[in-house]
Amino acid sequence: STQPTGKGYMSLELPSDLQDRDSFARMLLDVFGQEGAESVVSTLGSTSNSATYWWNPLKSDGDRFAKDEPLPGLNQVYVSHDRDALTHSAEAESGQIYIQNPSSKLAADCLGVEPDMEVLDLAAAPGGKTIALAAHMANTGRIAAVEPVPRRFHRLKANLDRCGVSNVAFYQRDGRGVGRAVPDRFDRVLLDAPCSSESRMRWHDARSYDHWQLRKIKEAQRKQKGLIQSAYLALKPGGRLLYCTCSFSVEENEAVVAHLLKRTNAQLLPLELDLPHAKSGLTKYRNRSLNTQLEKTKRIVPTQLWDGFYLALVTKPLSDR
Repeated sequence: STQPTGKGYMSLELPSDLQDRDSFARMLLDVFGQEGAESVVSTLGSTSNSATYWWNPLKSDGDRFAKDEPLPGLNQVYVSHDRDALTHSAEAESGQIYIQNPSSKLAADCLGVEPDMEVLDLAAAPGGKTIALAAHMANTGRIAAVEPVPRRFHRLKANLDRCGVSNVAFYQRDGRGVGRAVPDRFDRVLLDAPCSSESRMRWHDARSYDHWQLRKIKEAQRKQKGLIQSAYLALKPGGRLLYCTCSFSVEENEAVVAHLLKRTNAQLLPLELDLPHAKSGLTKYRNRSLNTQLEKTKRIVPTQLWDGFYLALVTKPLSDR
């Protein structure tokens, strides 16, 4: 059941068993404002049997046969209103199509990979973004896919094999040490950082939110700061790094990017997204001013089809050589 929060945040209807409901409500209000926070809470409380997918060119040229409606705002992504049938379809099981939230597909698209590049995916499991990168590269060049957790590492390898990916080298290791091992090496780096995953919460499934605590955000931020510094160190001068999470908190998003900007010569590139629910990153938070460059980053406000997401596109100046 959902109940209004207390202590001045009574307008938001949150599950009664959500840990530290008042802190969660305050975070939503401070990040999204009153109207936006109410919309987010409503979205997380809704149920839908819809799903989005894209045809995998590494296994099929079937996108021209798609029967479902195209998704506005993202090329060659389609909407199915029968998730269960889609999940168990022959096309999904064979890897001809890949079922993926559009926010995740957008992240892979924004990195701007090209054939024959050398690319690093620093937190790769379960592999959906890696597959999208390989598809953009037509299985040319090389992708180094890093995942430290054994169970997730083996799932990543199986997923990529099913989808016909052949240009990936797999590394089971902590991504925080990669940059020191191979500095200035990669044309592109993707860091979909481990996070508190608030956008994956659904009020009808307590397992999706029973992990949430403020201390988890702080723990995630420490890991994210180490990962983004490693990702930047591994990036070639002139290259591009995309940092993204499915967290709502500023601590895991703008604050992590600001930490990189403060410690390095990193610069942010603008993300031009033709989406009405894409908002600029915050440059002020709880009466504190943040780096003004953060306005170039983007937040995807969650909707029925789109998960909430944060994206920041970073470049390393050529003068860093």
